[in-house]
Amino acid sequence: MILEFLSSWSRSTVLALVGLSVILYIISRRIKASTSLPLPPGPPADSIWGNSFDAAFCYRRFELWTQEYGPVFSLKQGIPGFGGTTTIIIGRHQAAVEIMEKHGADLSDRPISVAAGETLSGGMRILLMKSGGTFKKLRKALQSHLQPKSVASYHPVLTQTARQHMFDIIEEHNATSSGTSSFVSTHHQDHARRYAAAVVMALAYGKVPHSFEDPEVQAVNRCLTRLGYAMRPGAWKVDVVPFLKYIPGYLNELKAGHKEELGLFKSQLQEVREKMHRGEEVPASFGKYLIQKQPMLGLSDDEIAYLAGSMFGAGSDTSASAISVALMAATCYPEAQKAIQDELDSVIGRGRPPVFSDQDSLPQTMSFVHESFRWRPVTAGGFPHRATKDIIWQNYLIPKGSTVIGNVWSVGRDPELFPDPERFNYKRWIVSDGEGRSRLRDDLKSYPFGFGRRVCPGQHMATASTFINLALVLWAFNLTPDTKQPIDTFAFTESANAHPMPFNVVFTPRVSVKPEDSEAKGWEILKEAFESYGF
Repeated sequence: MILEFLSSWSRSTVLALVGLSVILYIISRRIKASTSLPLPPGPPADSIWGNSFDAAFCYRRFELWTQEYGPVFSLKQGIPGFGGTTTIIIGRHQAAVEIMEKHGADLSDRPISVAAGETLSGGMRILLMKSGGTFKKLRKALQSHLQPKSVASYHPVLTQTARQHMFDIIEEHNATSSGTSSFVSTHHQDHARRYAAAVVMALAYGKVPHSFEDPEVQAVNRCLTRLGYAMRPGAWKVDVVPFLKYIPGYLNELKAGHKEELGLFKSQLQEVREKMHRGEEVPASFGKYLIQKQPMLGLSDDEIAYLAGSMFGAGSDTSASAISVALMAATCYPEAQKAIQDELDSVIGRGRPPVFSDQDSLPQTMSFVHESFRWRPVTAGGFPHRATKDIIWQNYLIPKGSTVIGNVWSVGRDPELFPDPERFNYKRWIVSDGEGRSRLRDDLKSYPFGFGRRVCPGQHMATASTFINLALVLWAFNLTPDTKQPIDTFAFTESANAHPMPFNVVFTPRVSVKPEDSEAKGWEILKEAFESYGF
């Protein structure tokens, strides 16, 4: 009977059933194999919360564990059965490529962030948003204004703002020195923040703040600082034990922060909207674009306000820190500083300051930028990803639903790829083209802005900003340490986007003056050089 029934089937039907059986068998074997594989090794739990560690500078703690347990290790966080999670830390370059990059589609999601995501950001901040339709719409709109071609169109704004950065340094000298040729700058980091804030305020809202002390700039930076502290792994236990959010008063600090930043972002966008309504000439900006495209994007007023605010966070915070790190490296490594200055003098000369069109002719300057990103990465600890399927790596299981963090600090310190990793060595990034000229390597990466499909959209802005400001500063000045206050190159803020703690730098103009001229003549010459810069 059964044979008669089977004989009535067509040959194609039989083949299809055989093929389906084979596929089901393979899937079942893979499921069985994956569930039987162990997690990557890691430190044993030391409390009911699993693995405990200080949220401040956890990326440095993770590097020590990487050295002990290997390139990929696992942590347990939370109480099993009450929201406990498995966290996988990636700490070496090849593992990052094989997991974070090759499985980018499987790691494009974010874990639920009750503290920074749901509470502080109201579920609207793209950095912490789970993948899905809304995320894709927001990401597409944001990337349209931060991709390399778009950033290139912003070069005039970046150039003029970098010019003001140079004037800020000169004006600080004039206000604090008595006609001397050198002076100790205690506010150069504020100048970098003002530069970054001015650039992104111009791009996001079409206006330029007058100074770093501008109340709007201060308010935005206050919000970014709060966000940076809230995002640190382990900073809020509610992210591993979600029921804590029901404890009265526990999240009041973050709720108040959300109210402040939502009001700030909405007021900035409303200002653009009102100008458009009055028929005033409104400069092209991301905010203007969002207002014009809001019906097509299908986003609420709050969502587009947060998206414009995300541009500020994506560009301002990272750029300001990256510029300060580059100046720190130049000050602490005089031989590297001299090499960049020699390149600038050889390629550009002393007749004019550098511009963006010089970038391709300055490989050593760009290699210095890349090494500063590796040496002290802004997002040192990386941001958490969520695995949407089981991932198998070298017979270890990274289970579906686990949190996966690419520890940028450790990846950039992989001794196999970056020998003597603590040493600042810009030459890592350049090779000879065979004709005696240097060029940037295209086979080396330290992932300073993250991994896969959740890479920081502000990376191109930060790179362009670091290049032009570093080139201008080193073209114009010699940088030396303040002997009275040595620089601690490990002194950084505890936030997710790390900034160097305040450090002093001695600025000396790189100009020749006549013996009969005053000591301050060099500053006057530099000011004249920048008067027409960028026009």
